[in-house]
Amino acid sequence: MKEIDYFVHESAYIDKGAVIGKGTKIWHFSHVMAGAQIGENCTLGQNVFVASNVRIGNNVKIQNNVSVYEGVILEDYVFCGPSMVFTNVKTPRSAYPRNTSENYIKTLVKKGASIGANATVVCGVTIGEWAFVAAGAVVTRDVPPYALVKGVPARITGWVCECGLPLKFKEDTATCTACGKQYAKQGEKTVYRTS
Repeated sequence: MKEIDYFVHESAYIDKGAVIGKGTKIWHFSHVMAGAQIGENCTLGQNVFVASNVRIGNNVKIQNNVSVYEGVILEDYVFCGPSMVFTNVKTPRSAYPRNTSENYIKTLVKKGASIGANATVVCGVTIGEWAFVAAGAVVTRDVPPYALVKGVPARITGWVCECGLPLKFKEDTATCTACGKQYAKQGEKTVYRTS
């Protein structure tokens, strides 16, 4: 029998066939279904649900009351704030169930992205590397890397450093005042790190 090298609270359920990485912590009343893959050093808060076939990278933090439905992929260092919502079907109907894998639409949250409390991510979008979705925002389209998006529907209102602080561009360059990382802007929707 394999020794467990992660923590699971006694009230949590881990279905047989789920794969959980070393150092991960799964807290009260959470449920991880068979076929889910969770990386190393992740934290799943209270009442987190992870569906079958979900892929979660390393060092991901999922706060209380979040359901990660089939079709969602979270890369390394993603942060999901309390009670944020993922969807996985575009046209849900109780009378016409679409609850099979082929009906689920992929949602990708790329490395380092943060999603604020009570935000909603409509399925089929990609949230770019190190992007920041504000609390309460409703994401209905792709979010570029390093973008700060707010509102309903979510719109780009600025840009953020990998450390999470807002960037202030002068012409087409910015240097983070906290960590010193440098960025360049190309057009209205493209920012990339230069150092």
